[in-house]
Amino acid sequence: MDFIYETERLVLRLLHESSAPDVLQFYLKNRSILEAVEPERPQNFYTLEYQSTLLRCEFQLAVKKAALRFWVFQKNQPGQIVGTISFQNILRTVYQSCHIGYKFDSDYWHRGFASESVQKAAKIVFQEFELHRMEALVLPDNQPSIRLLERIGFQLEGKRRSCICLPSGWTDHLQYSLIHEPDCF
Repeated sequence: MDFIYETERLVLRLLHESSAPDVLQFYLKNRSILEAVEPERPQNFYTLEYQSTLLRCEFQLAVKKAALRFWVFQKNQPGQIVGTISFQNILRTVYQSCHIGYKFDSDYWHRGFASESVQKAAKIVFQEFELHRMEALVLPDNQPSIRLLERIGFQLEGKRRSCICLPSGWTDHLQYSLIHEPDCF
């Protein structure tokens, strides 16, 4: 597995703990947006120490192919984080599956960066992790994310009732899946 991948306009990288200041800035800048749609964070989440530890752990998990987080950058602005894509709950044996999640800086919405990078990241994980299935959960009113998933080829499987506890309480999510077929990209 490589630690850096490119698309036409973007660079997807695994980051080391030395990038904690950049990651912290990404989270602080997008805090109000992310906190409304993600589970509650620990009190020390918005600290350099926490982000450094998290990056170190995520890097180790990526090397073991147990989880993976790419950080997305524009080629013409290599120091500015555009977003992140993660692959978690990687199950082996008869499942060969994972969950995908992504978040992007609001300054970079509606430019096609999410589609371009999520498609590339999914292809990498399918090929290099040899997975068969990828699942995504999305809030029913998140139309941009639903359009993104459908454009890439994810199919709606149904609604998971009361499956994630957000600051607003237990919420329903739509479940989408993408099956790795040799010609799906």
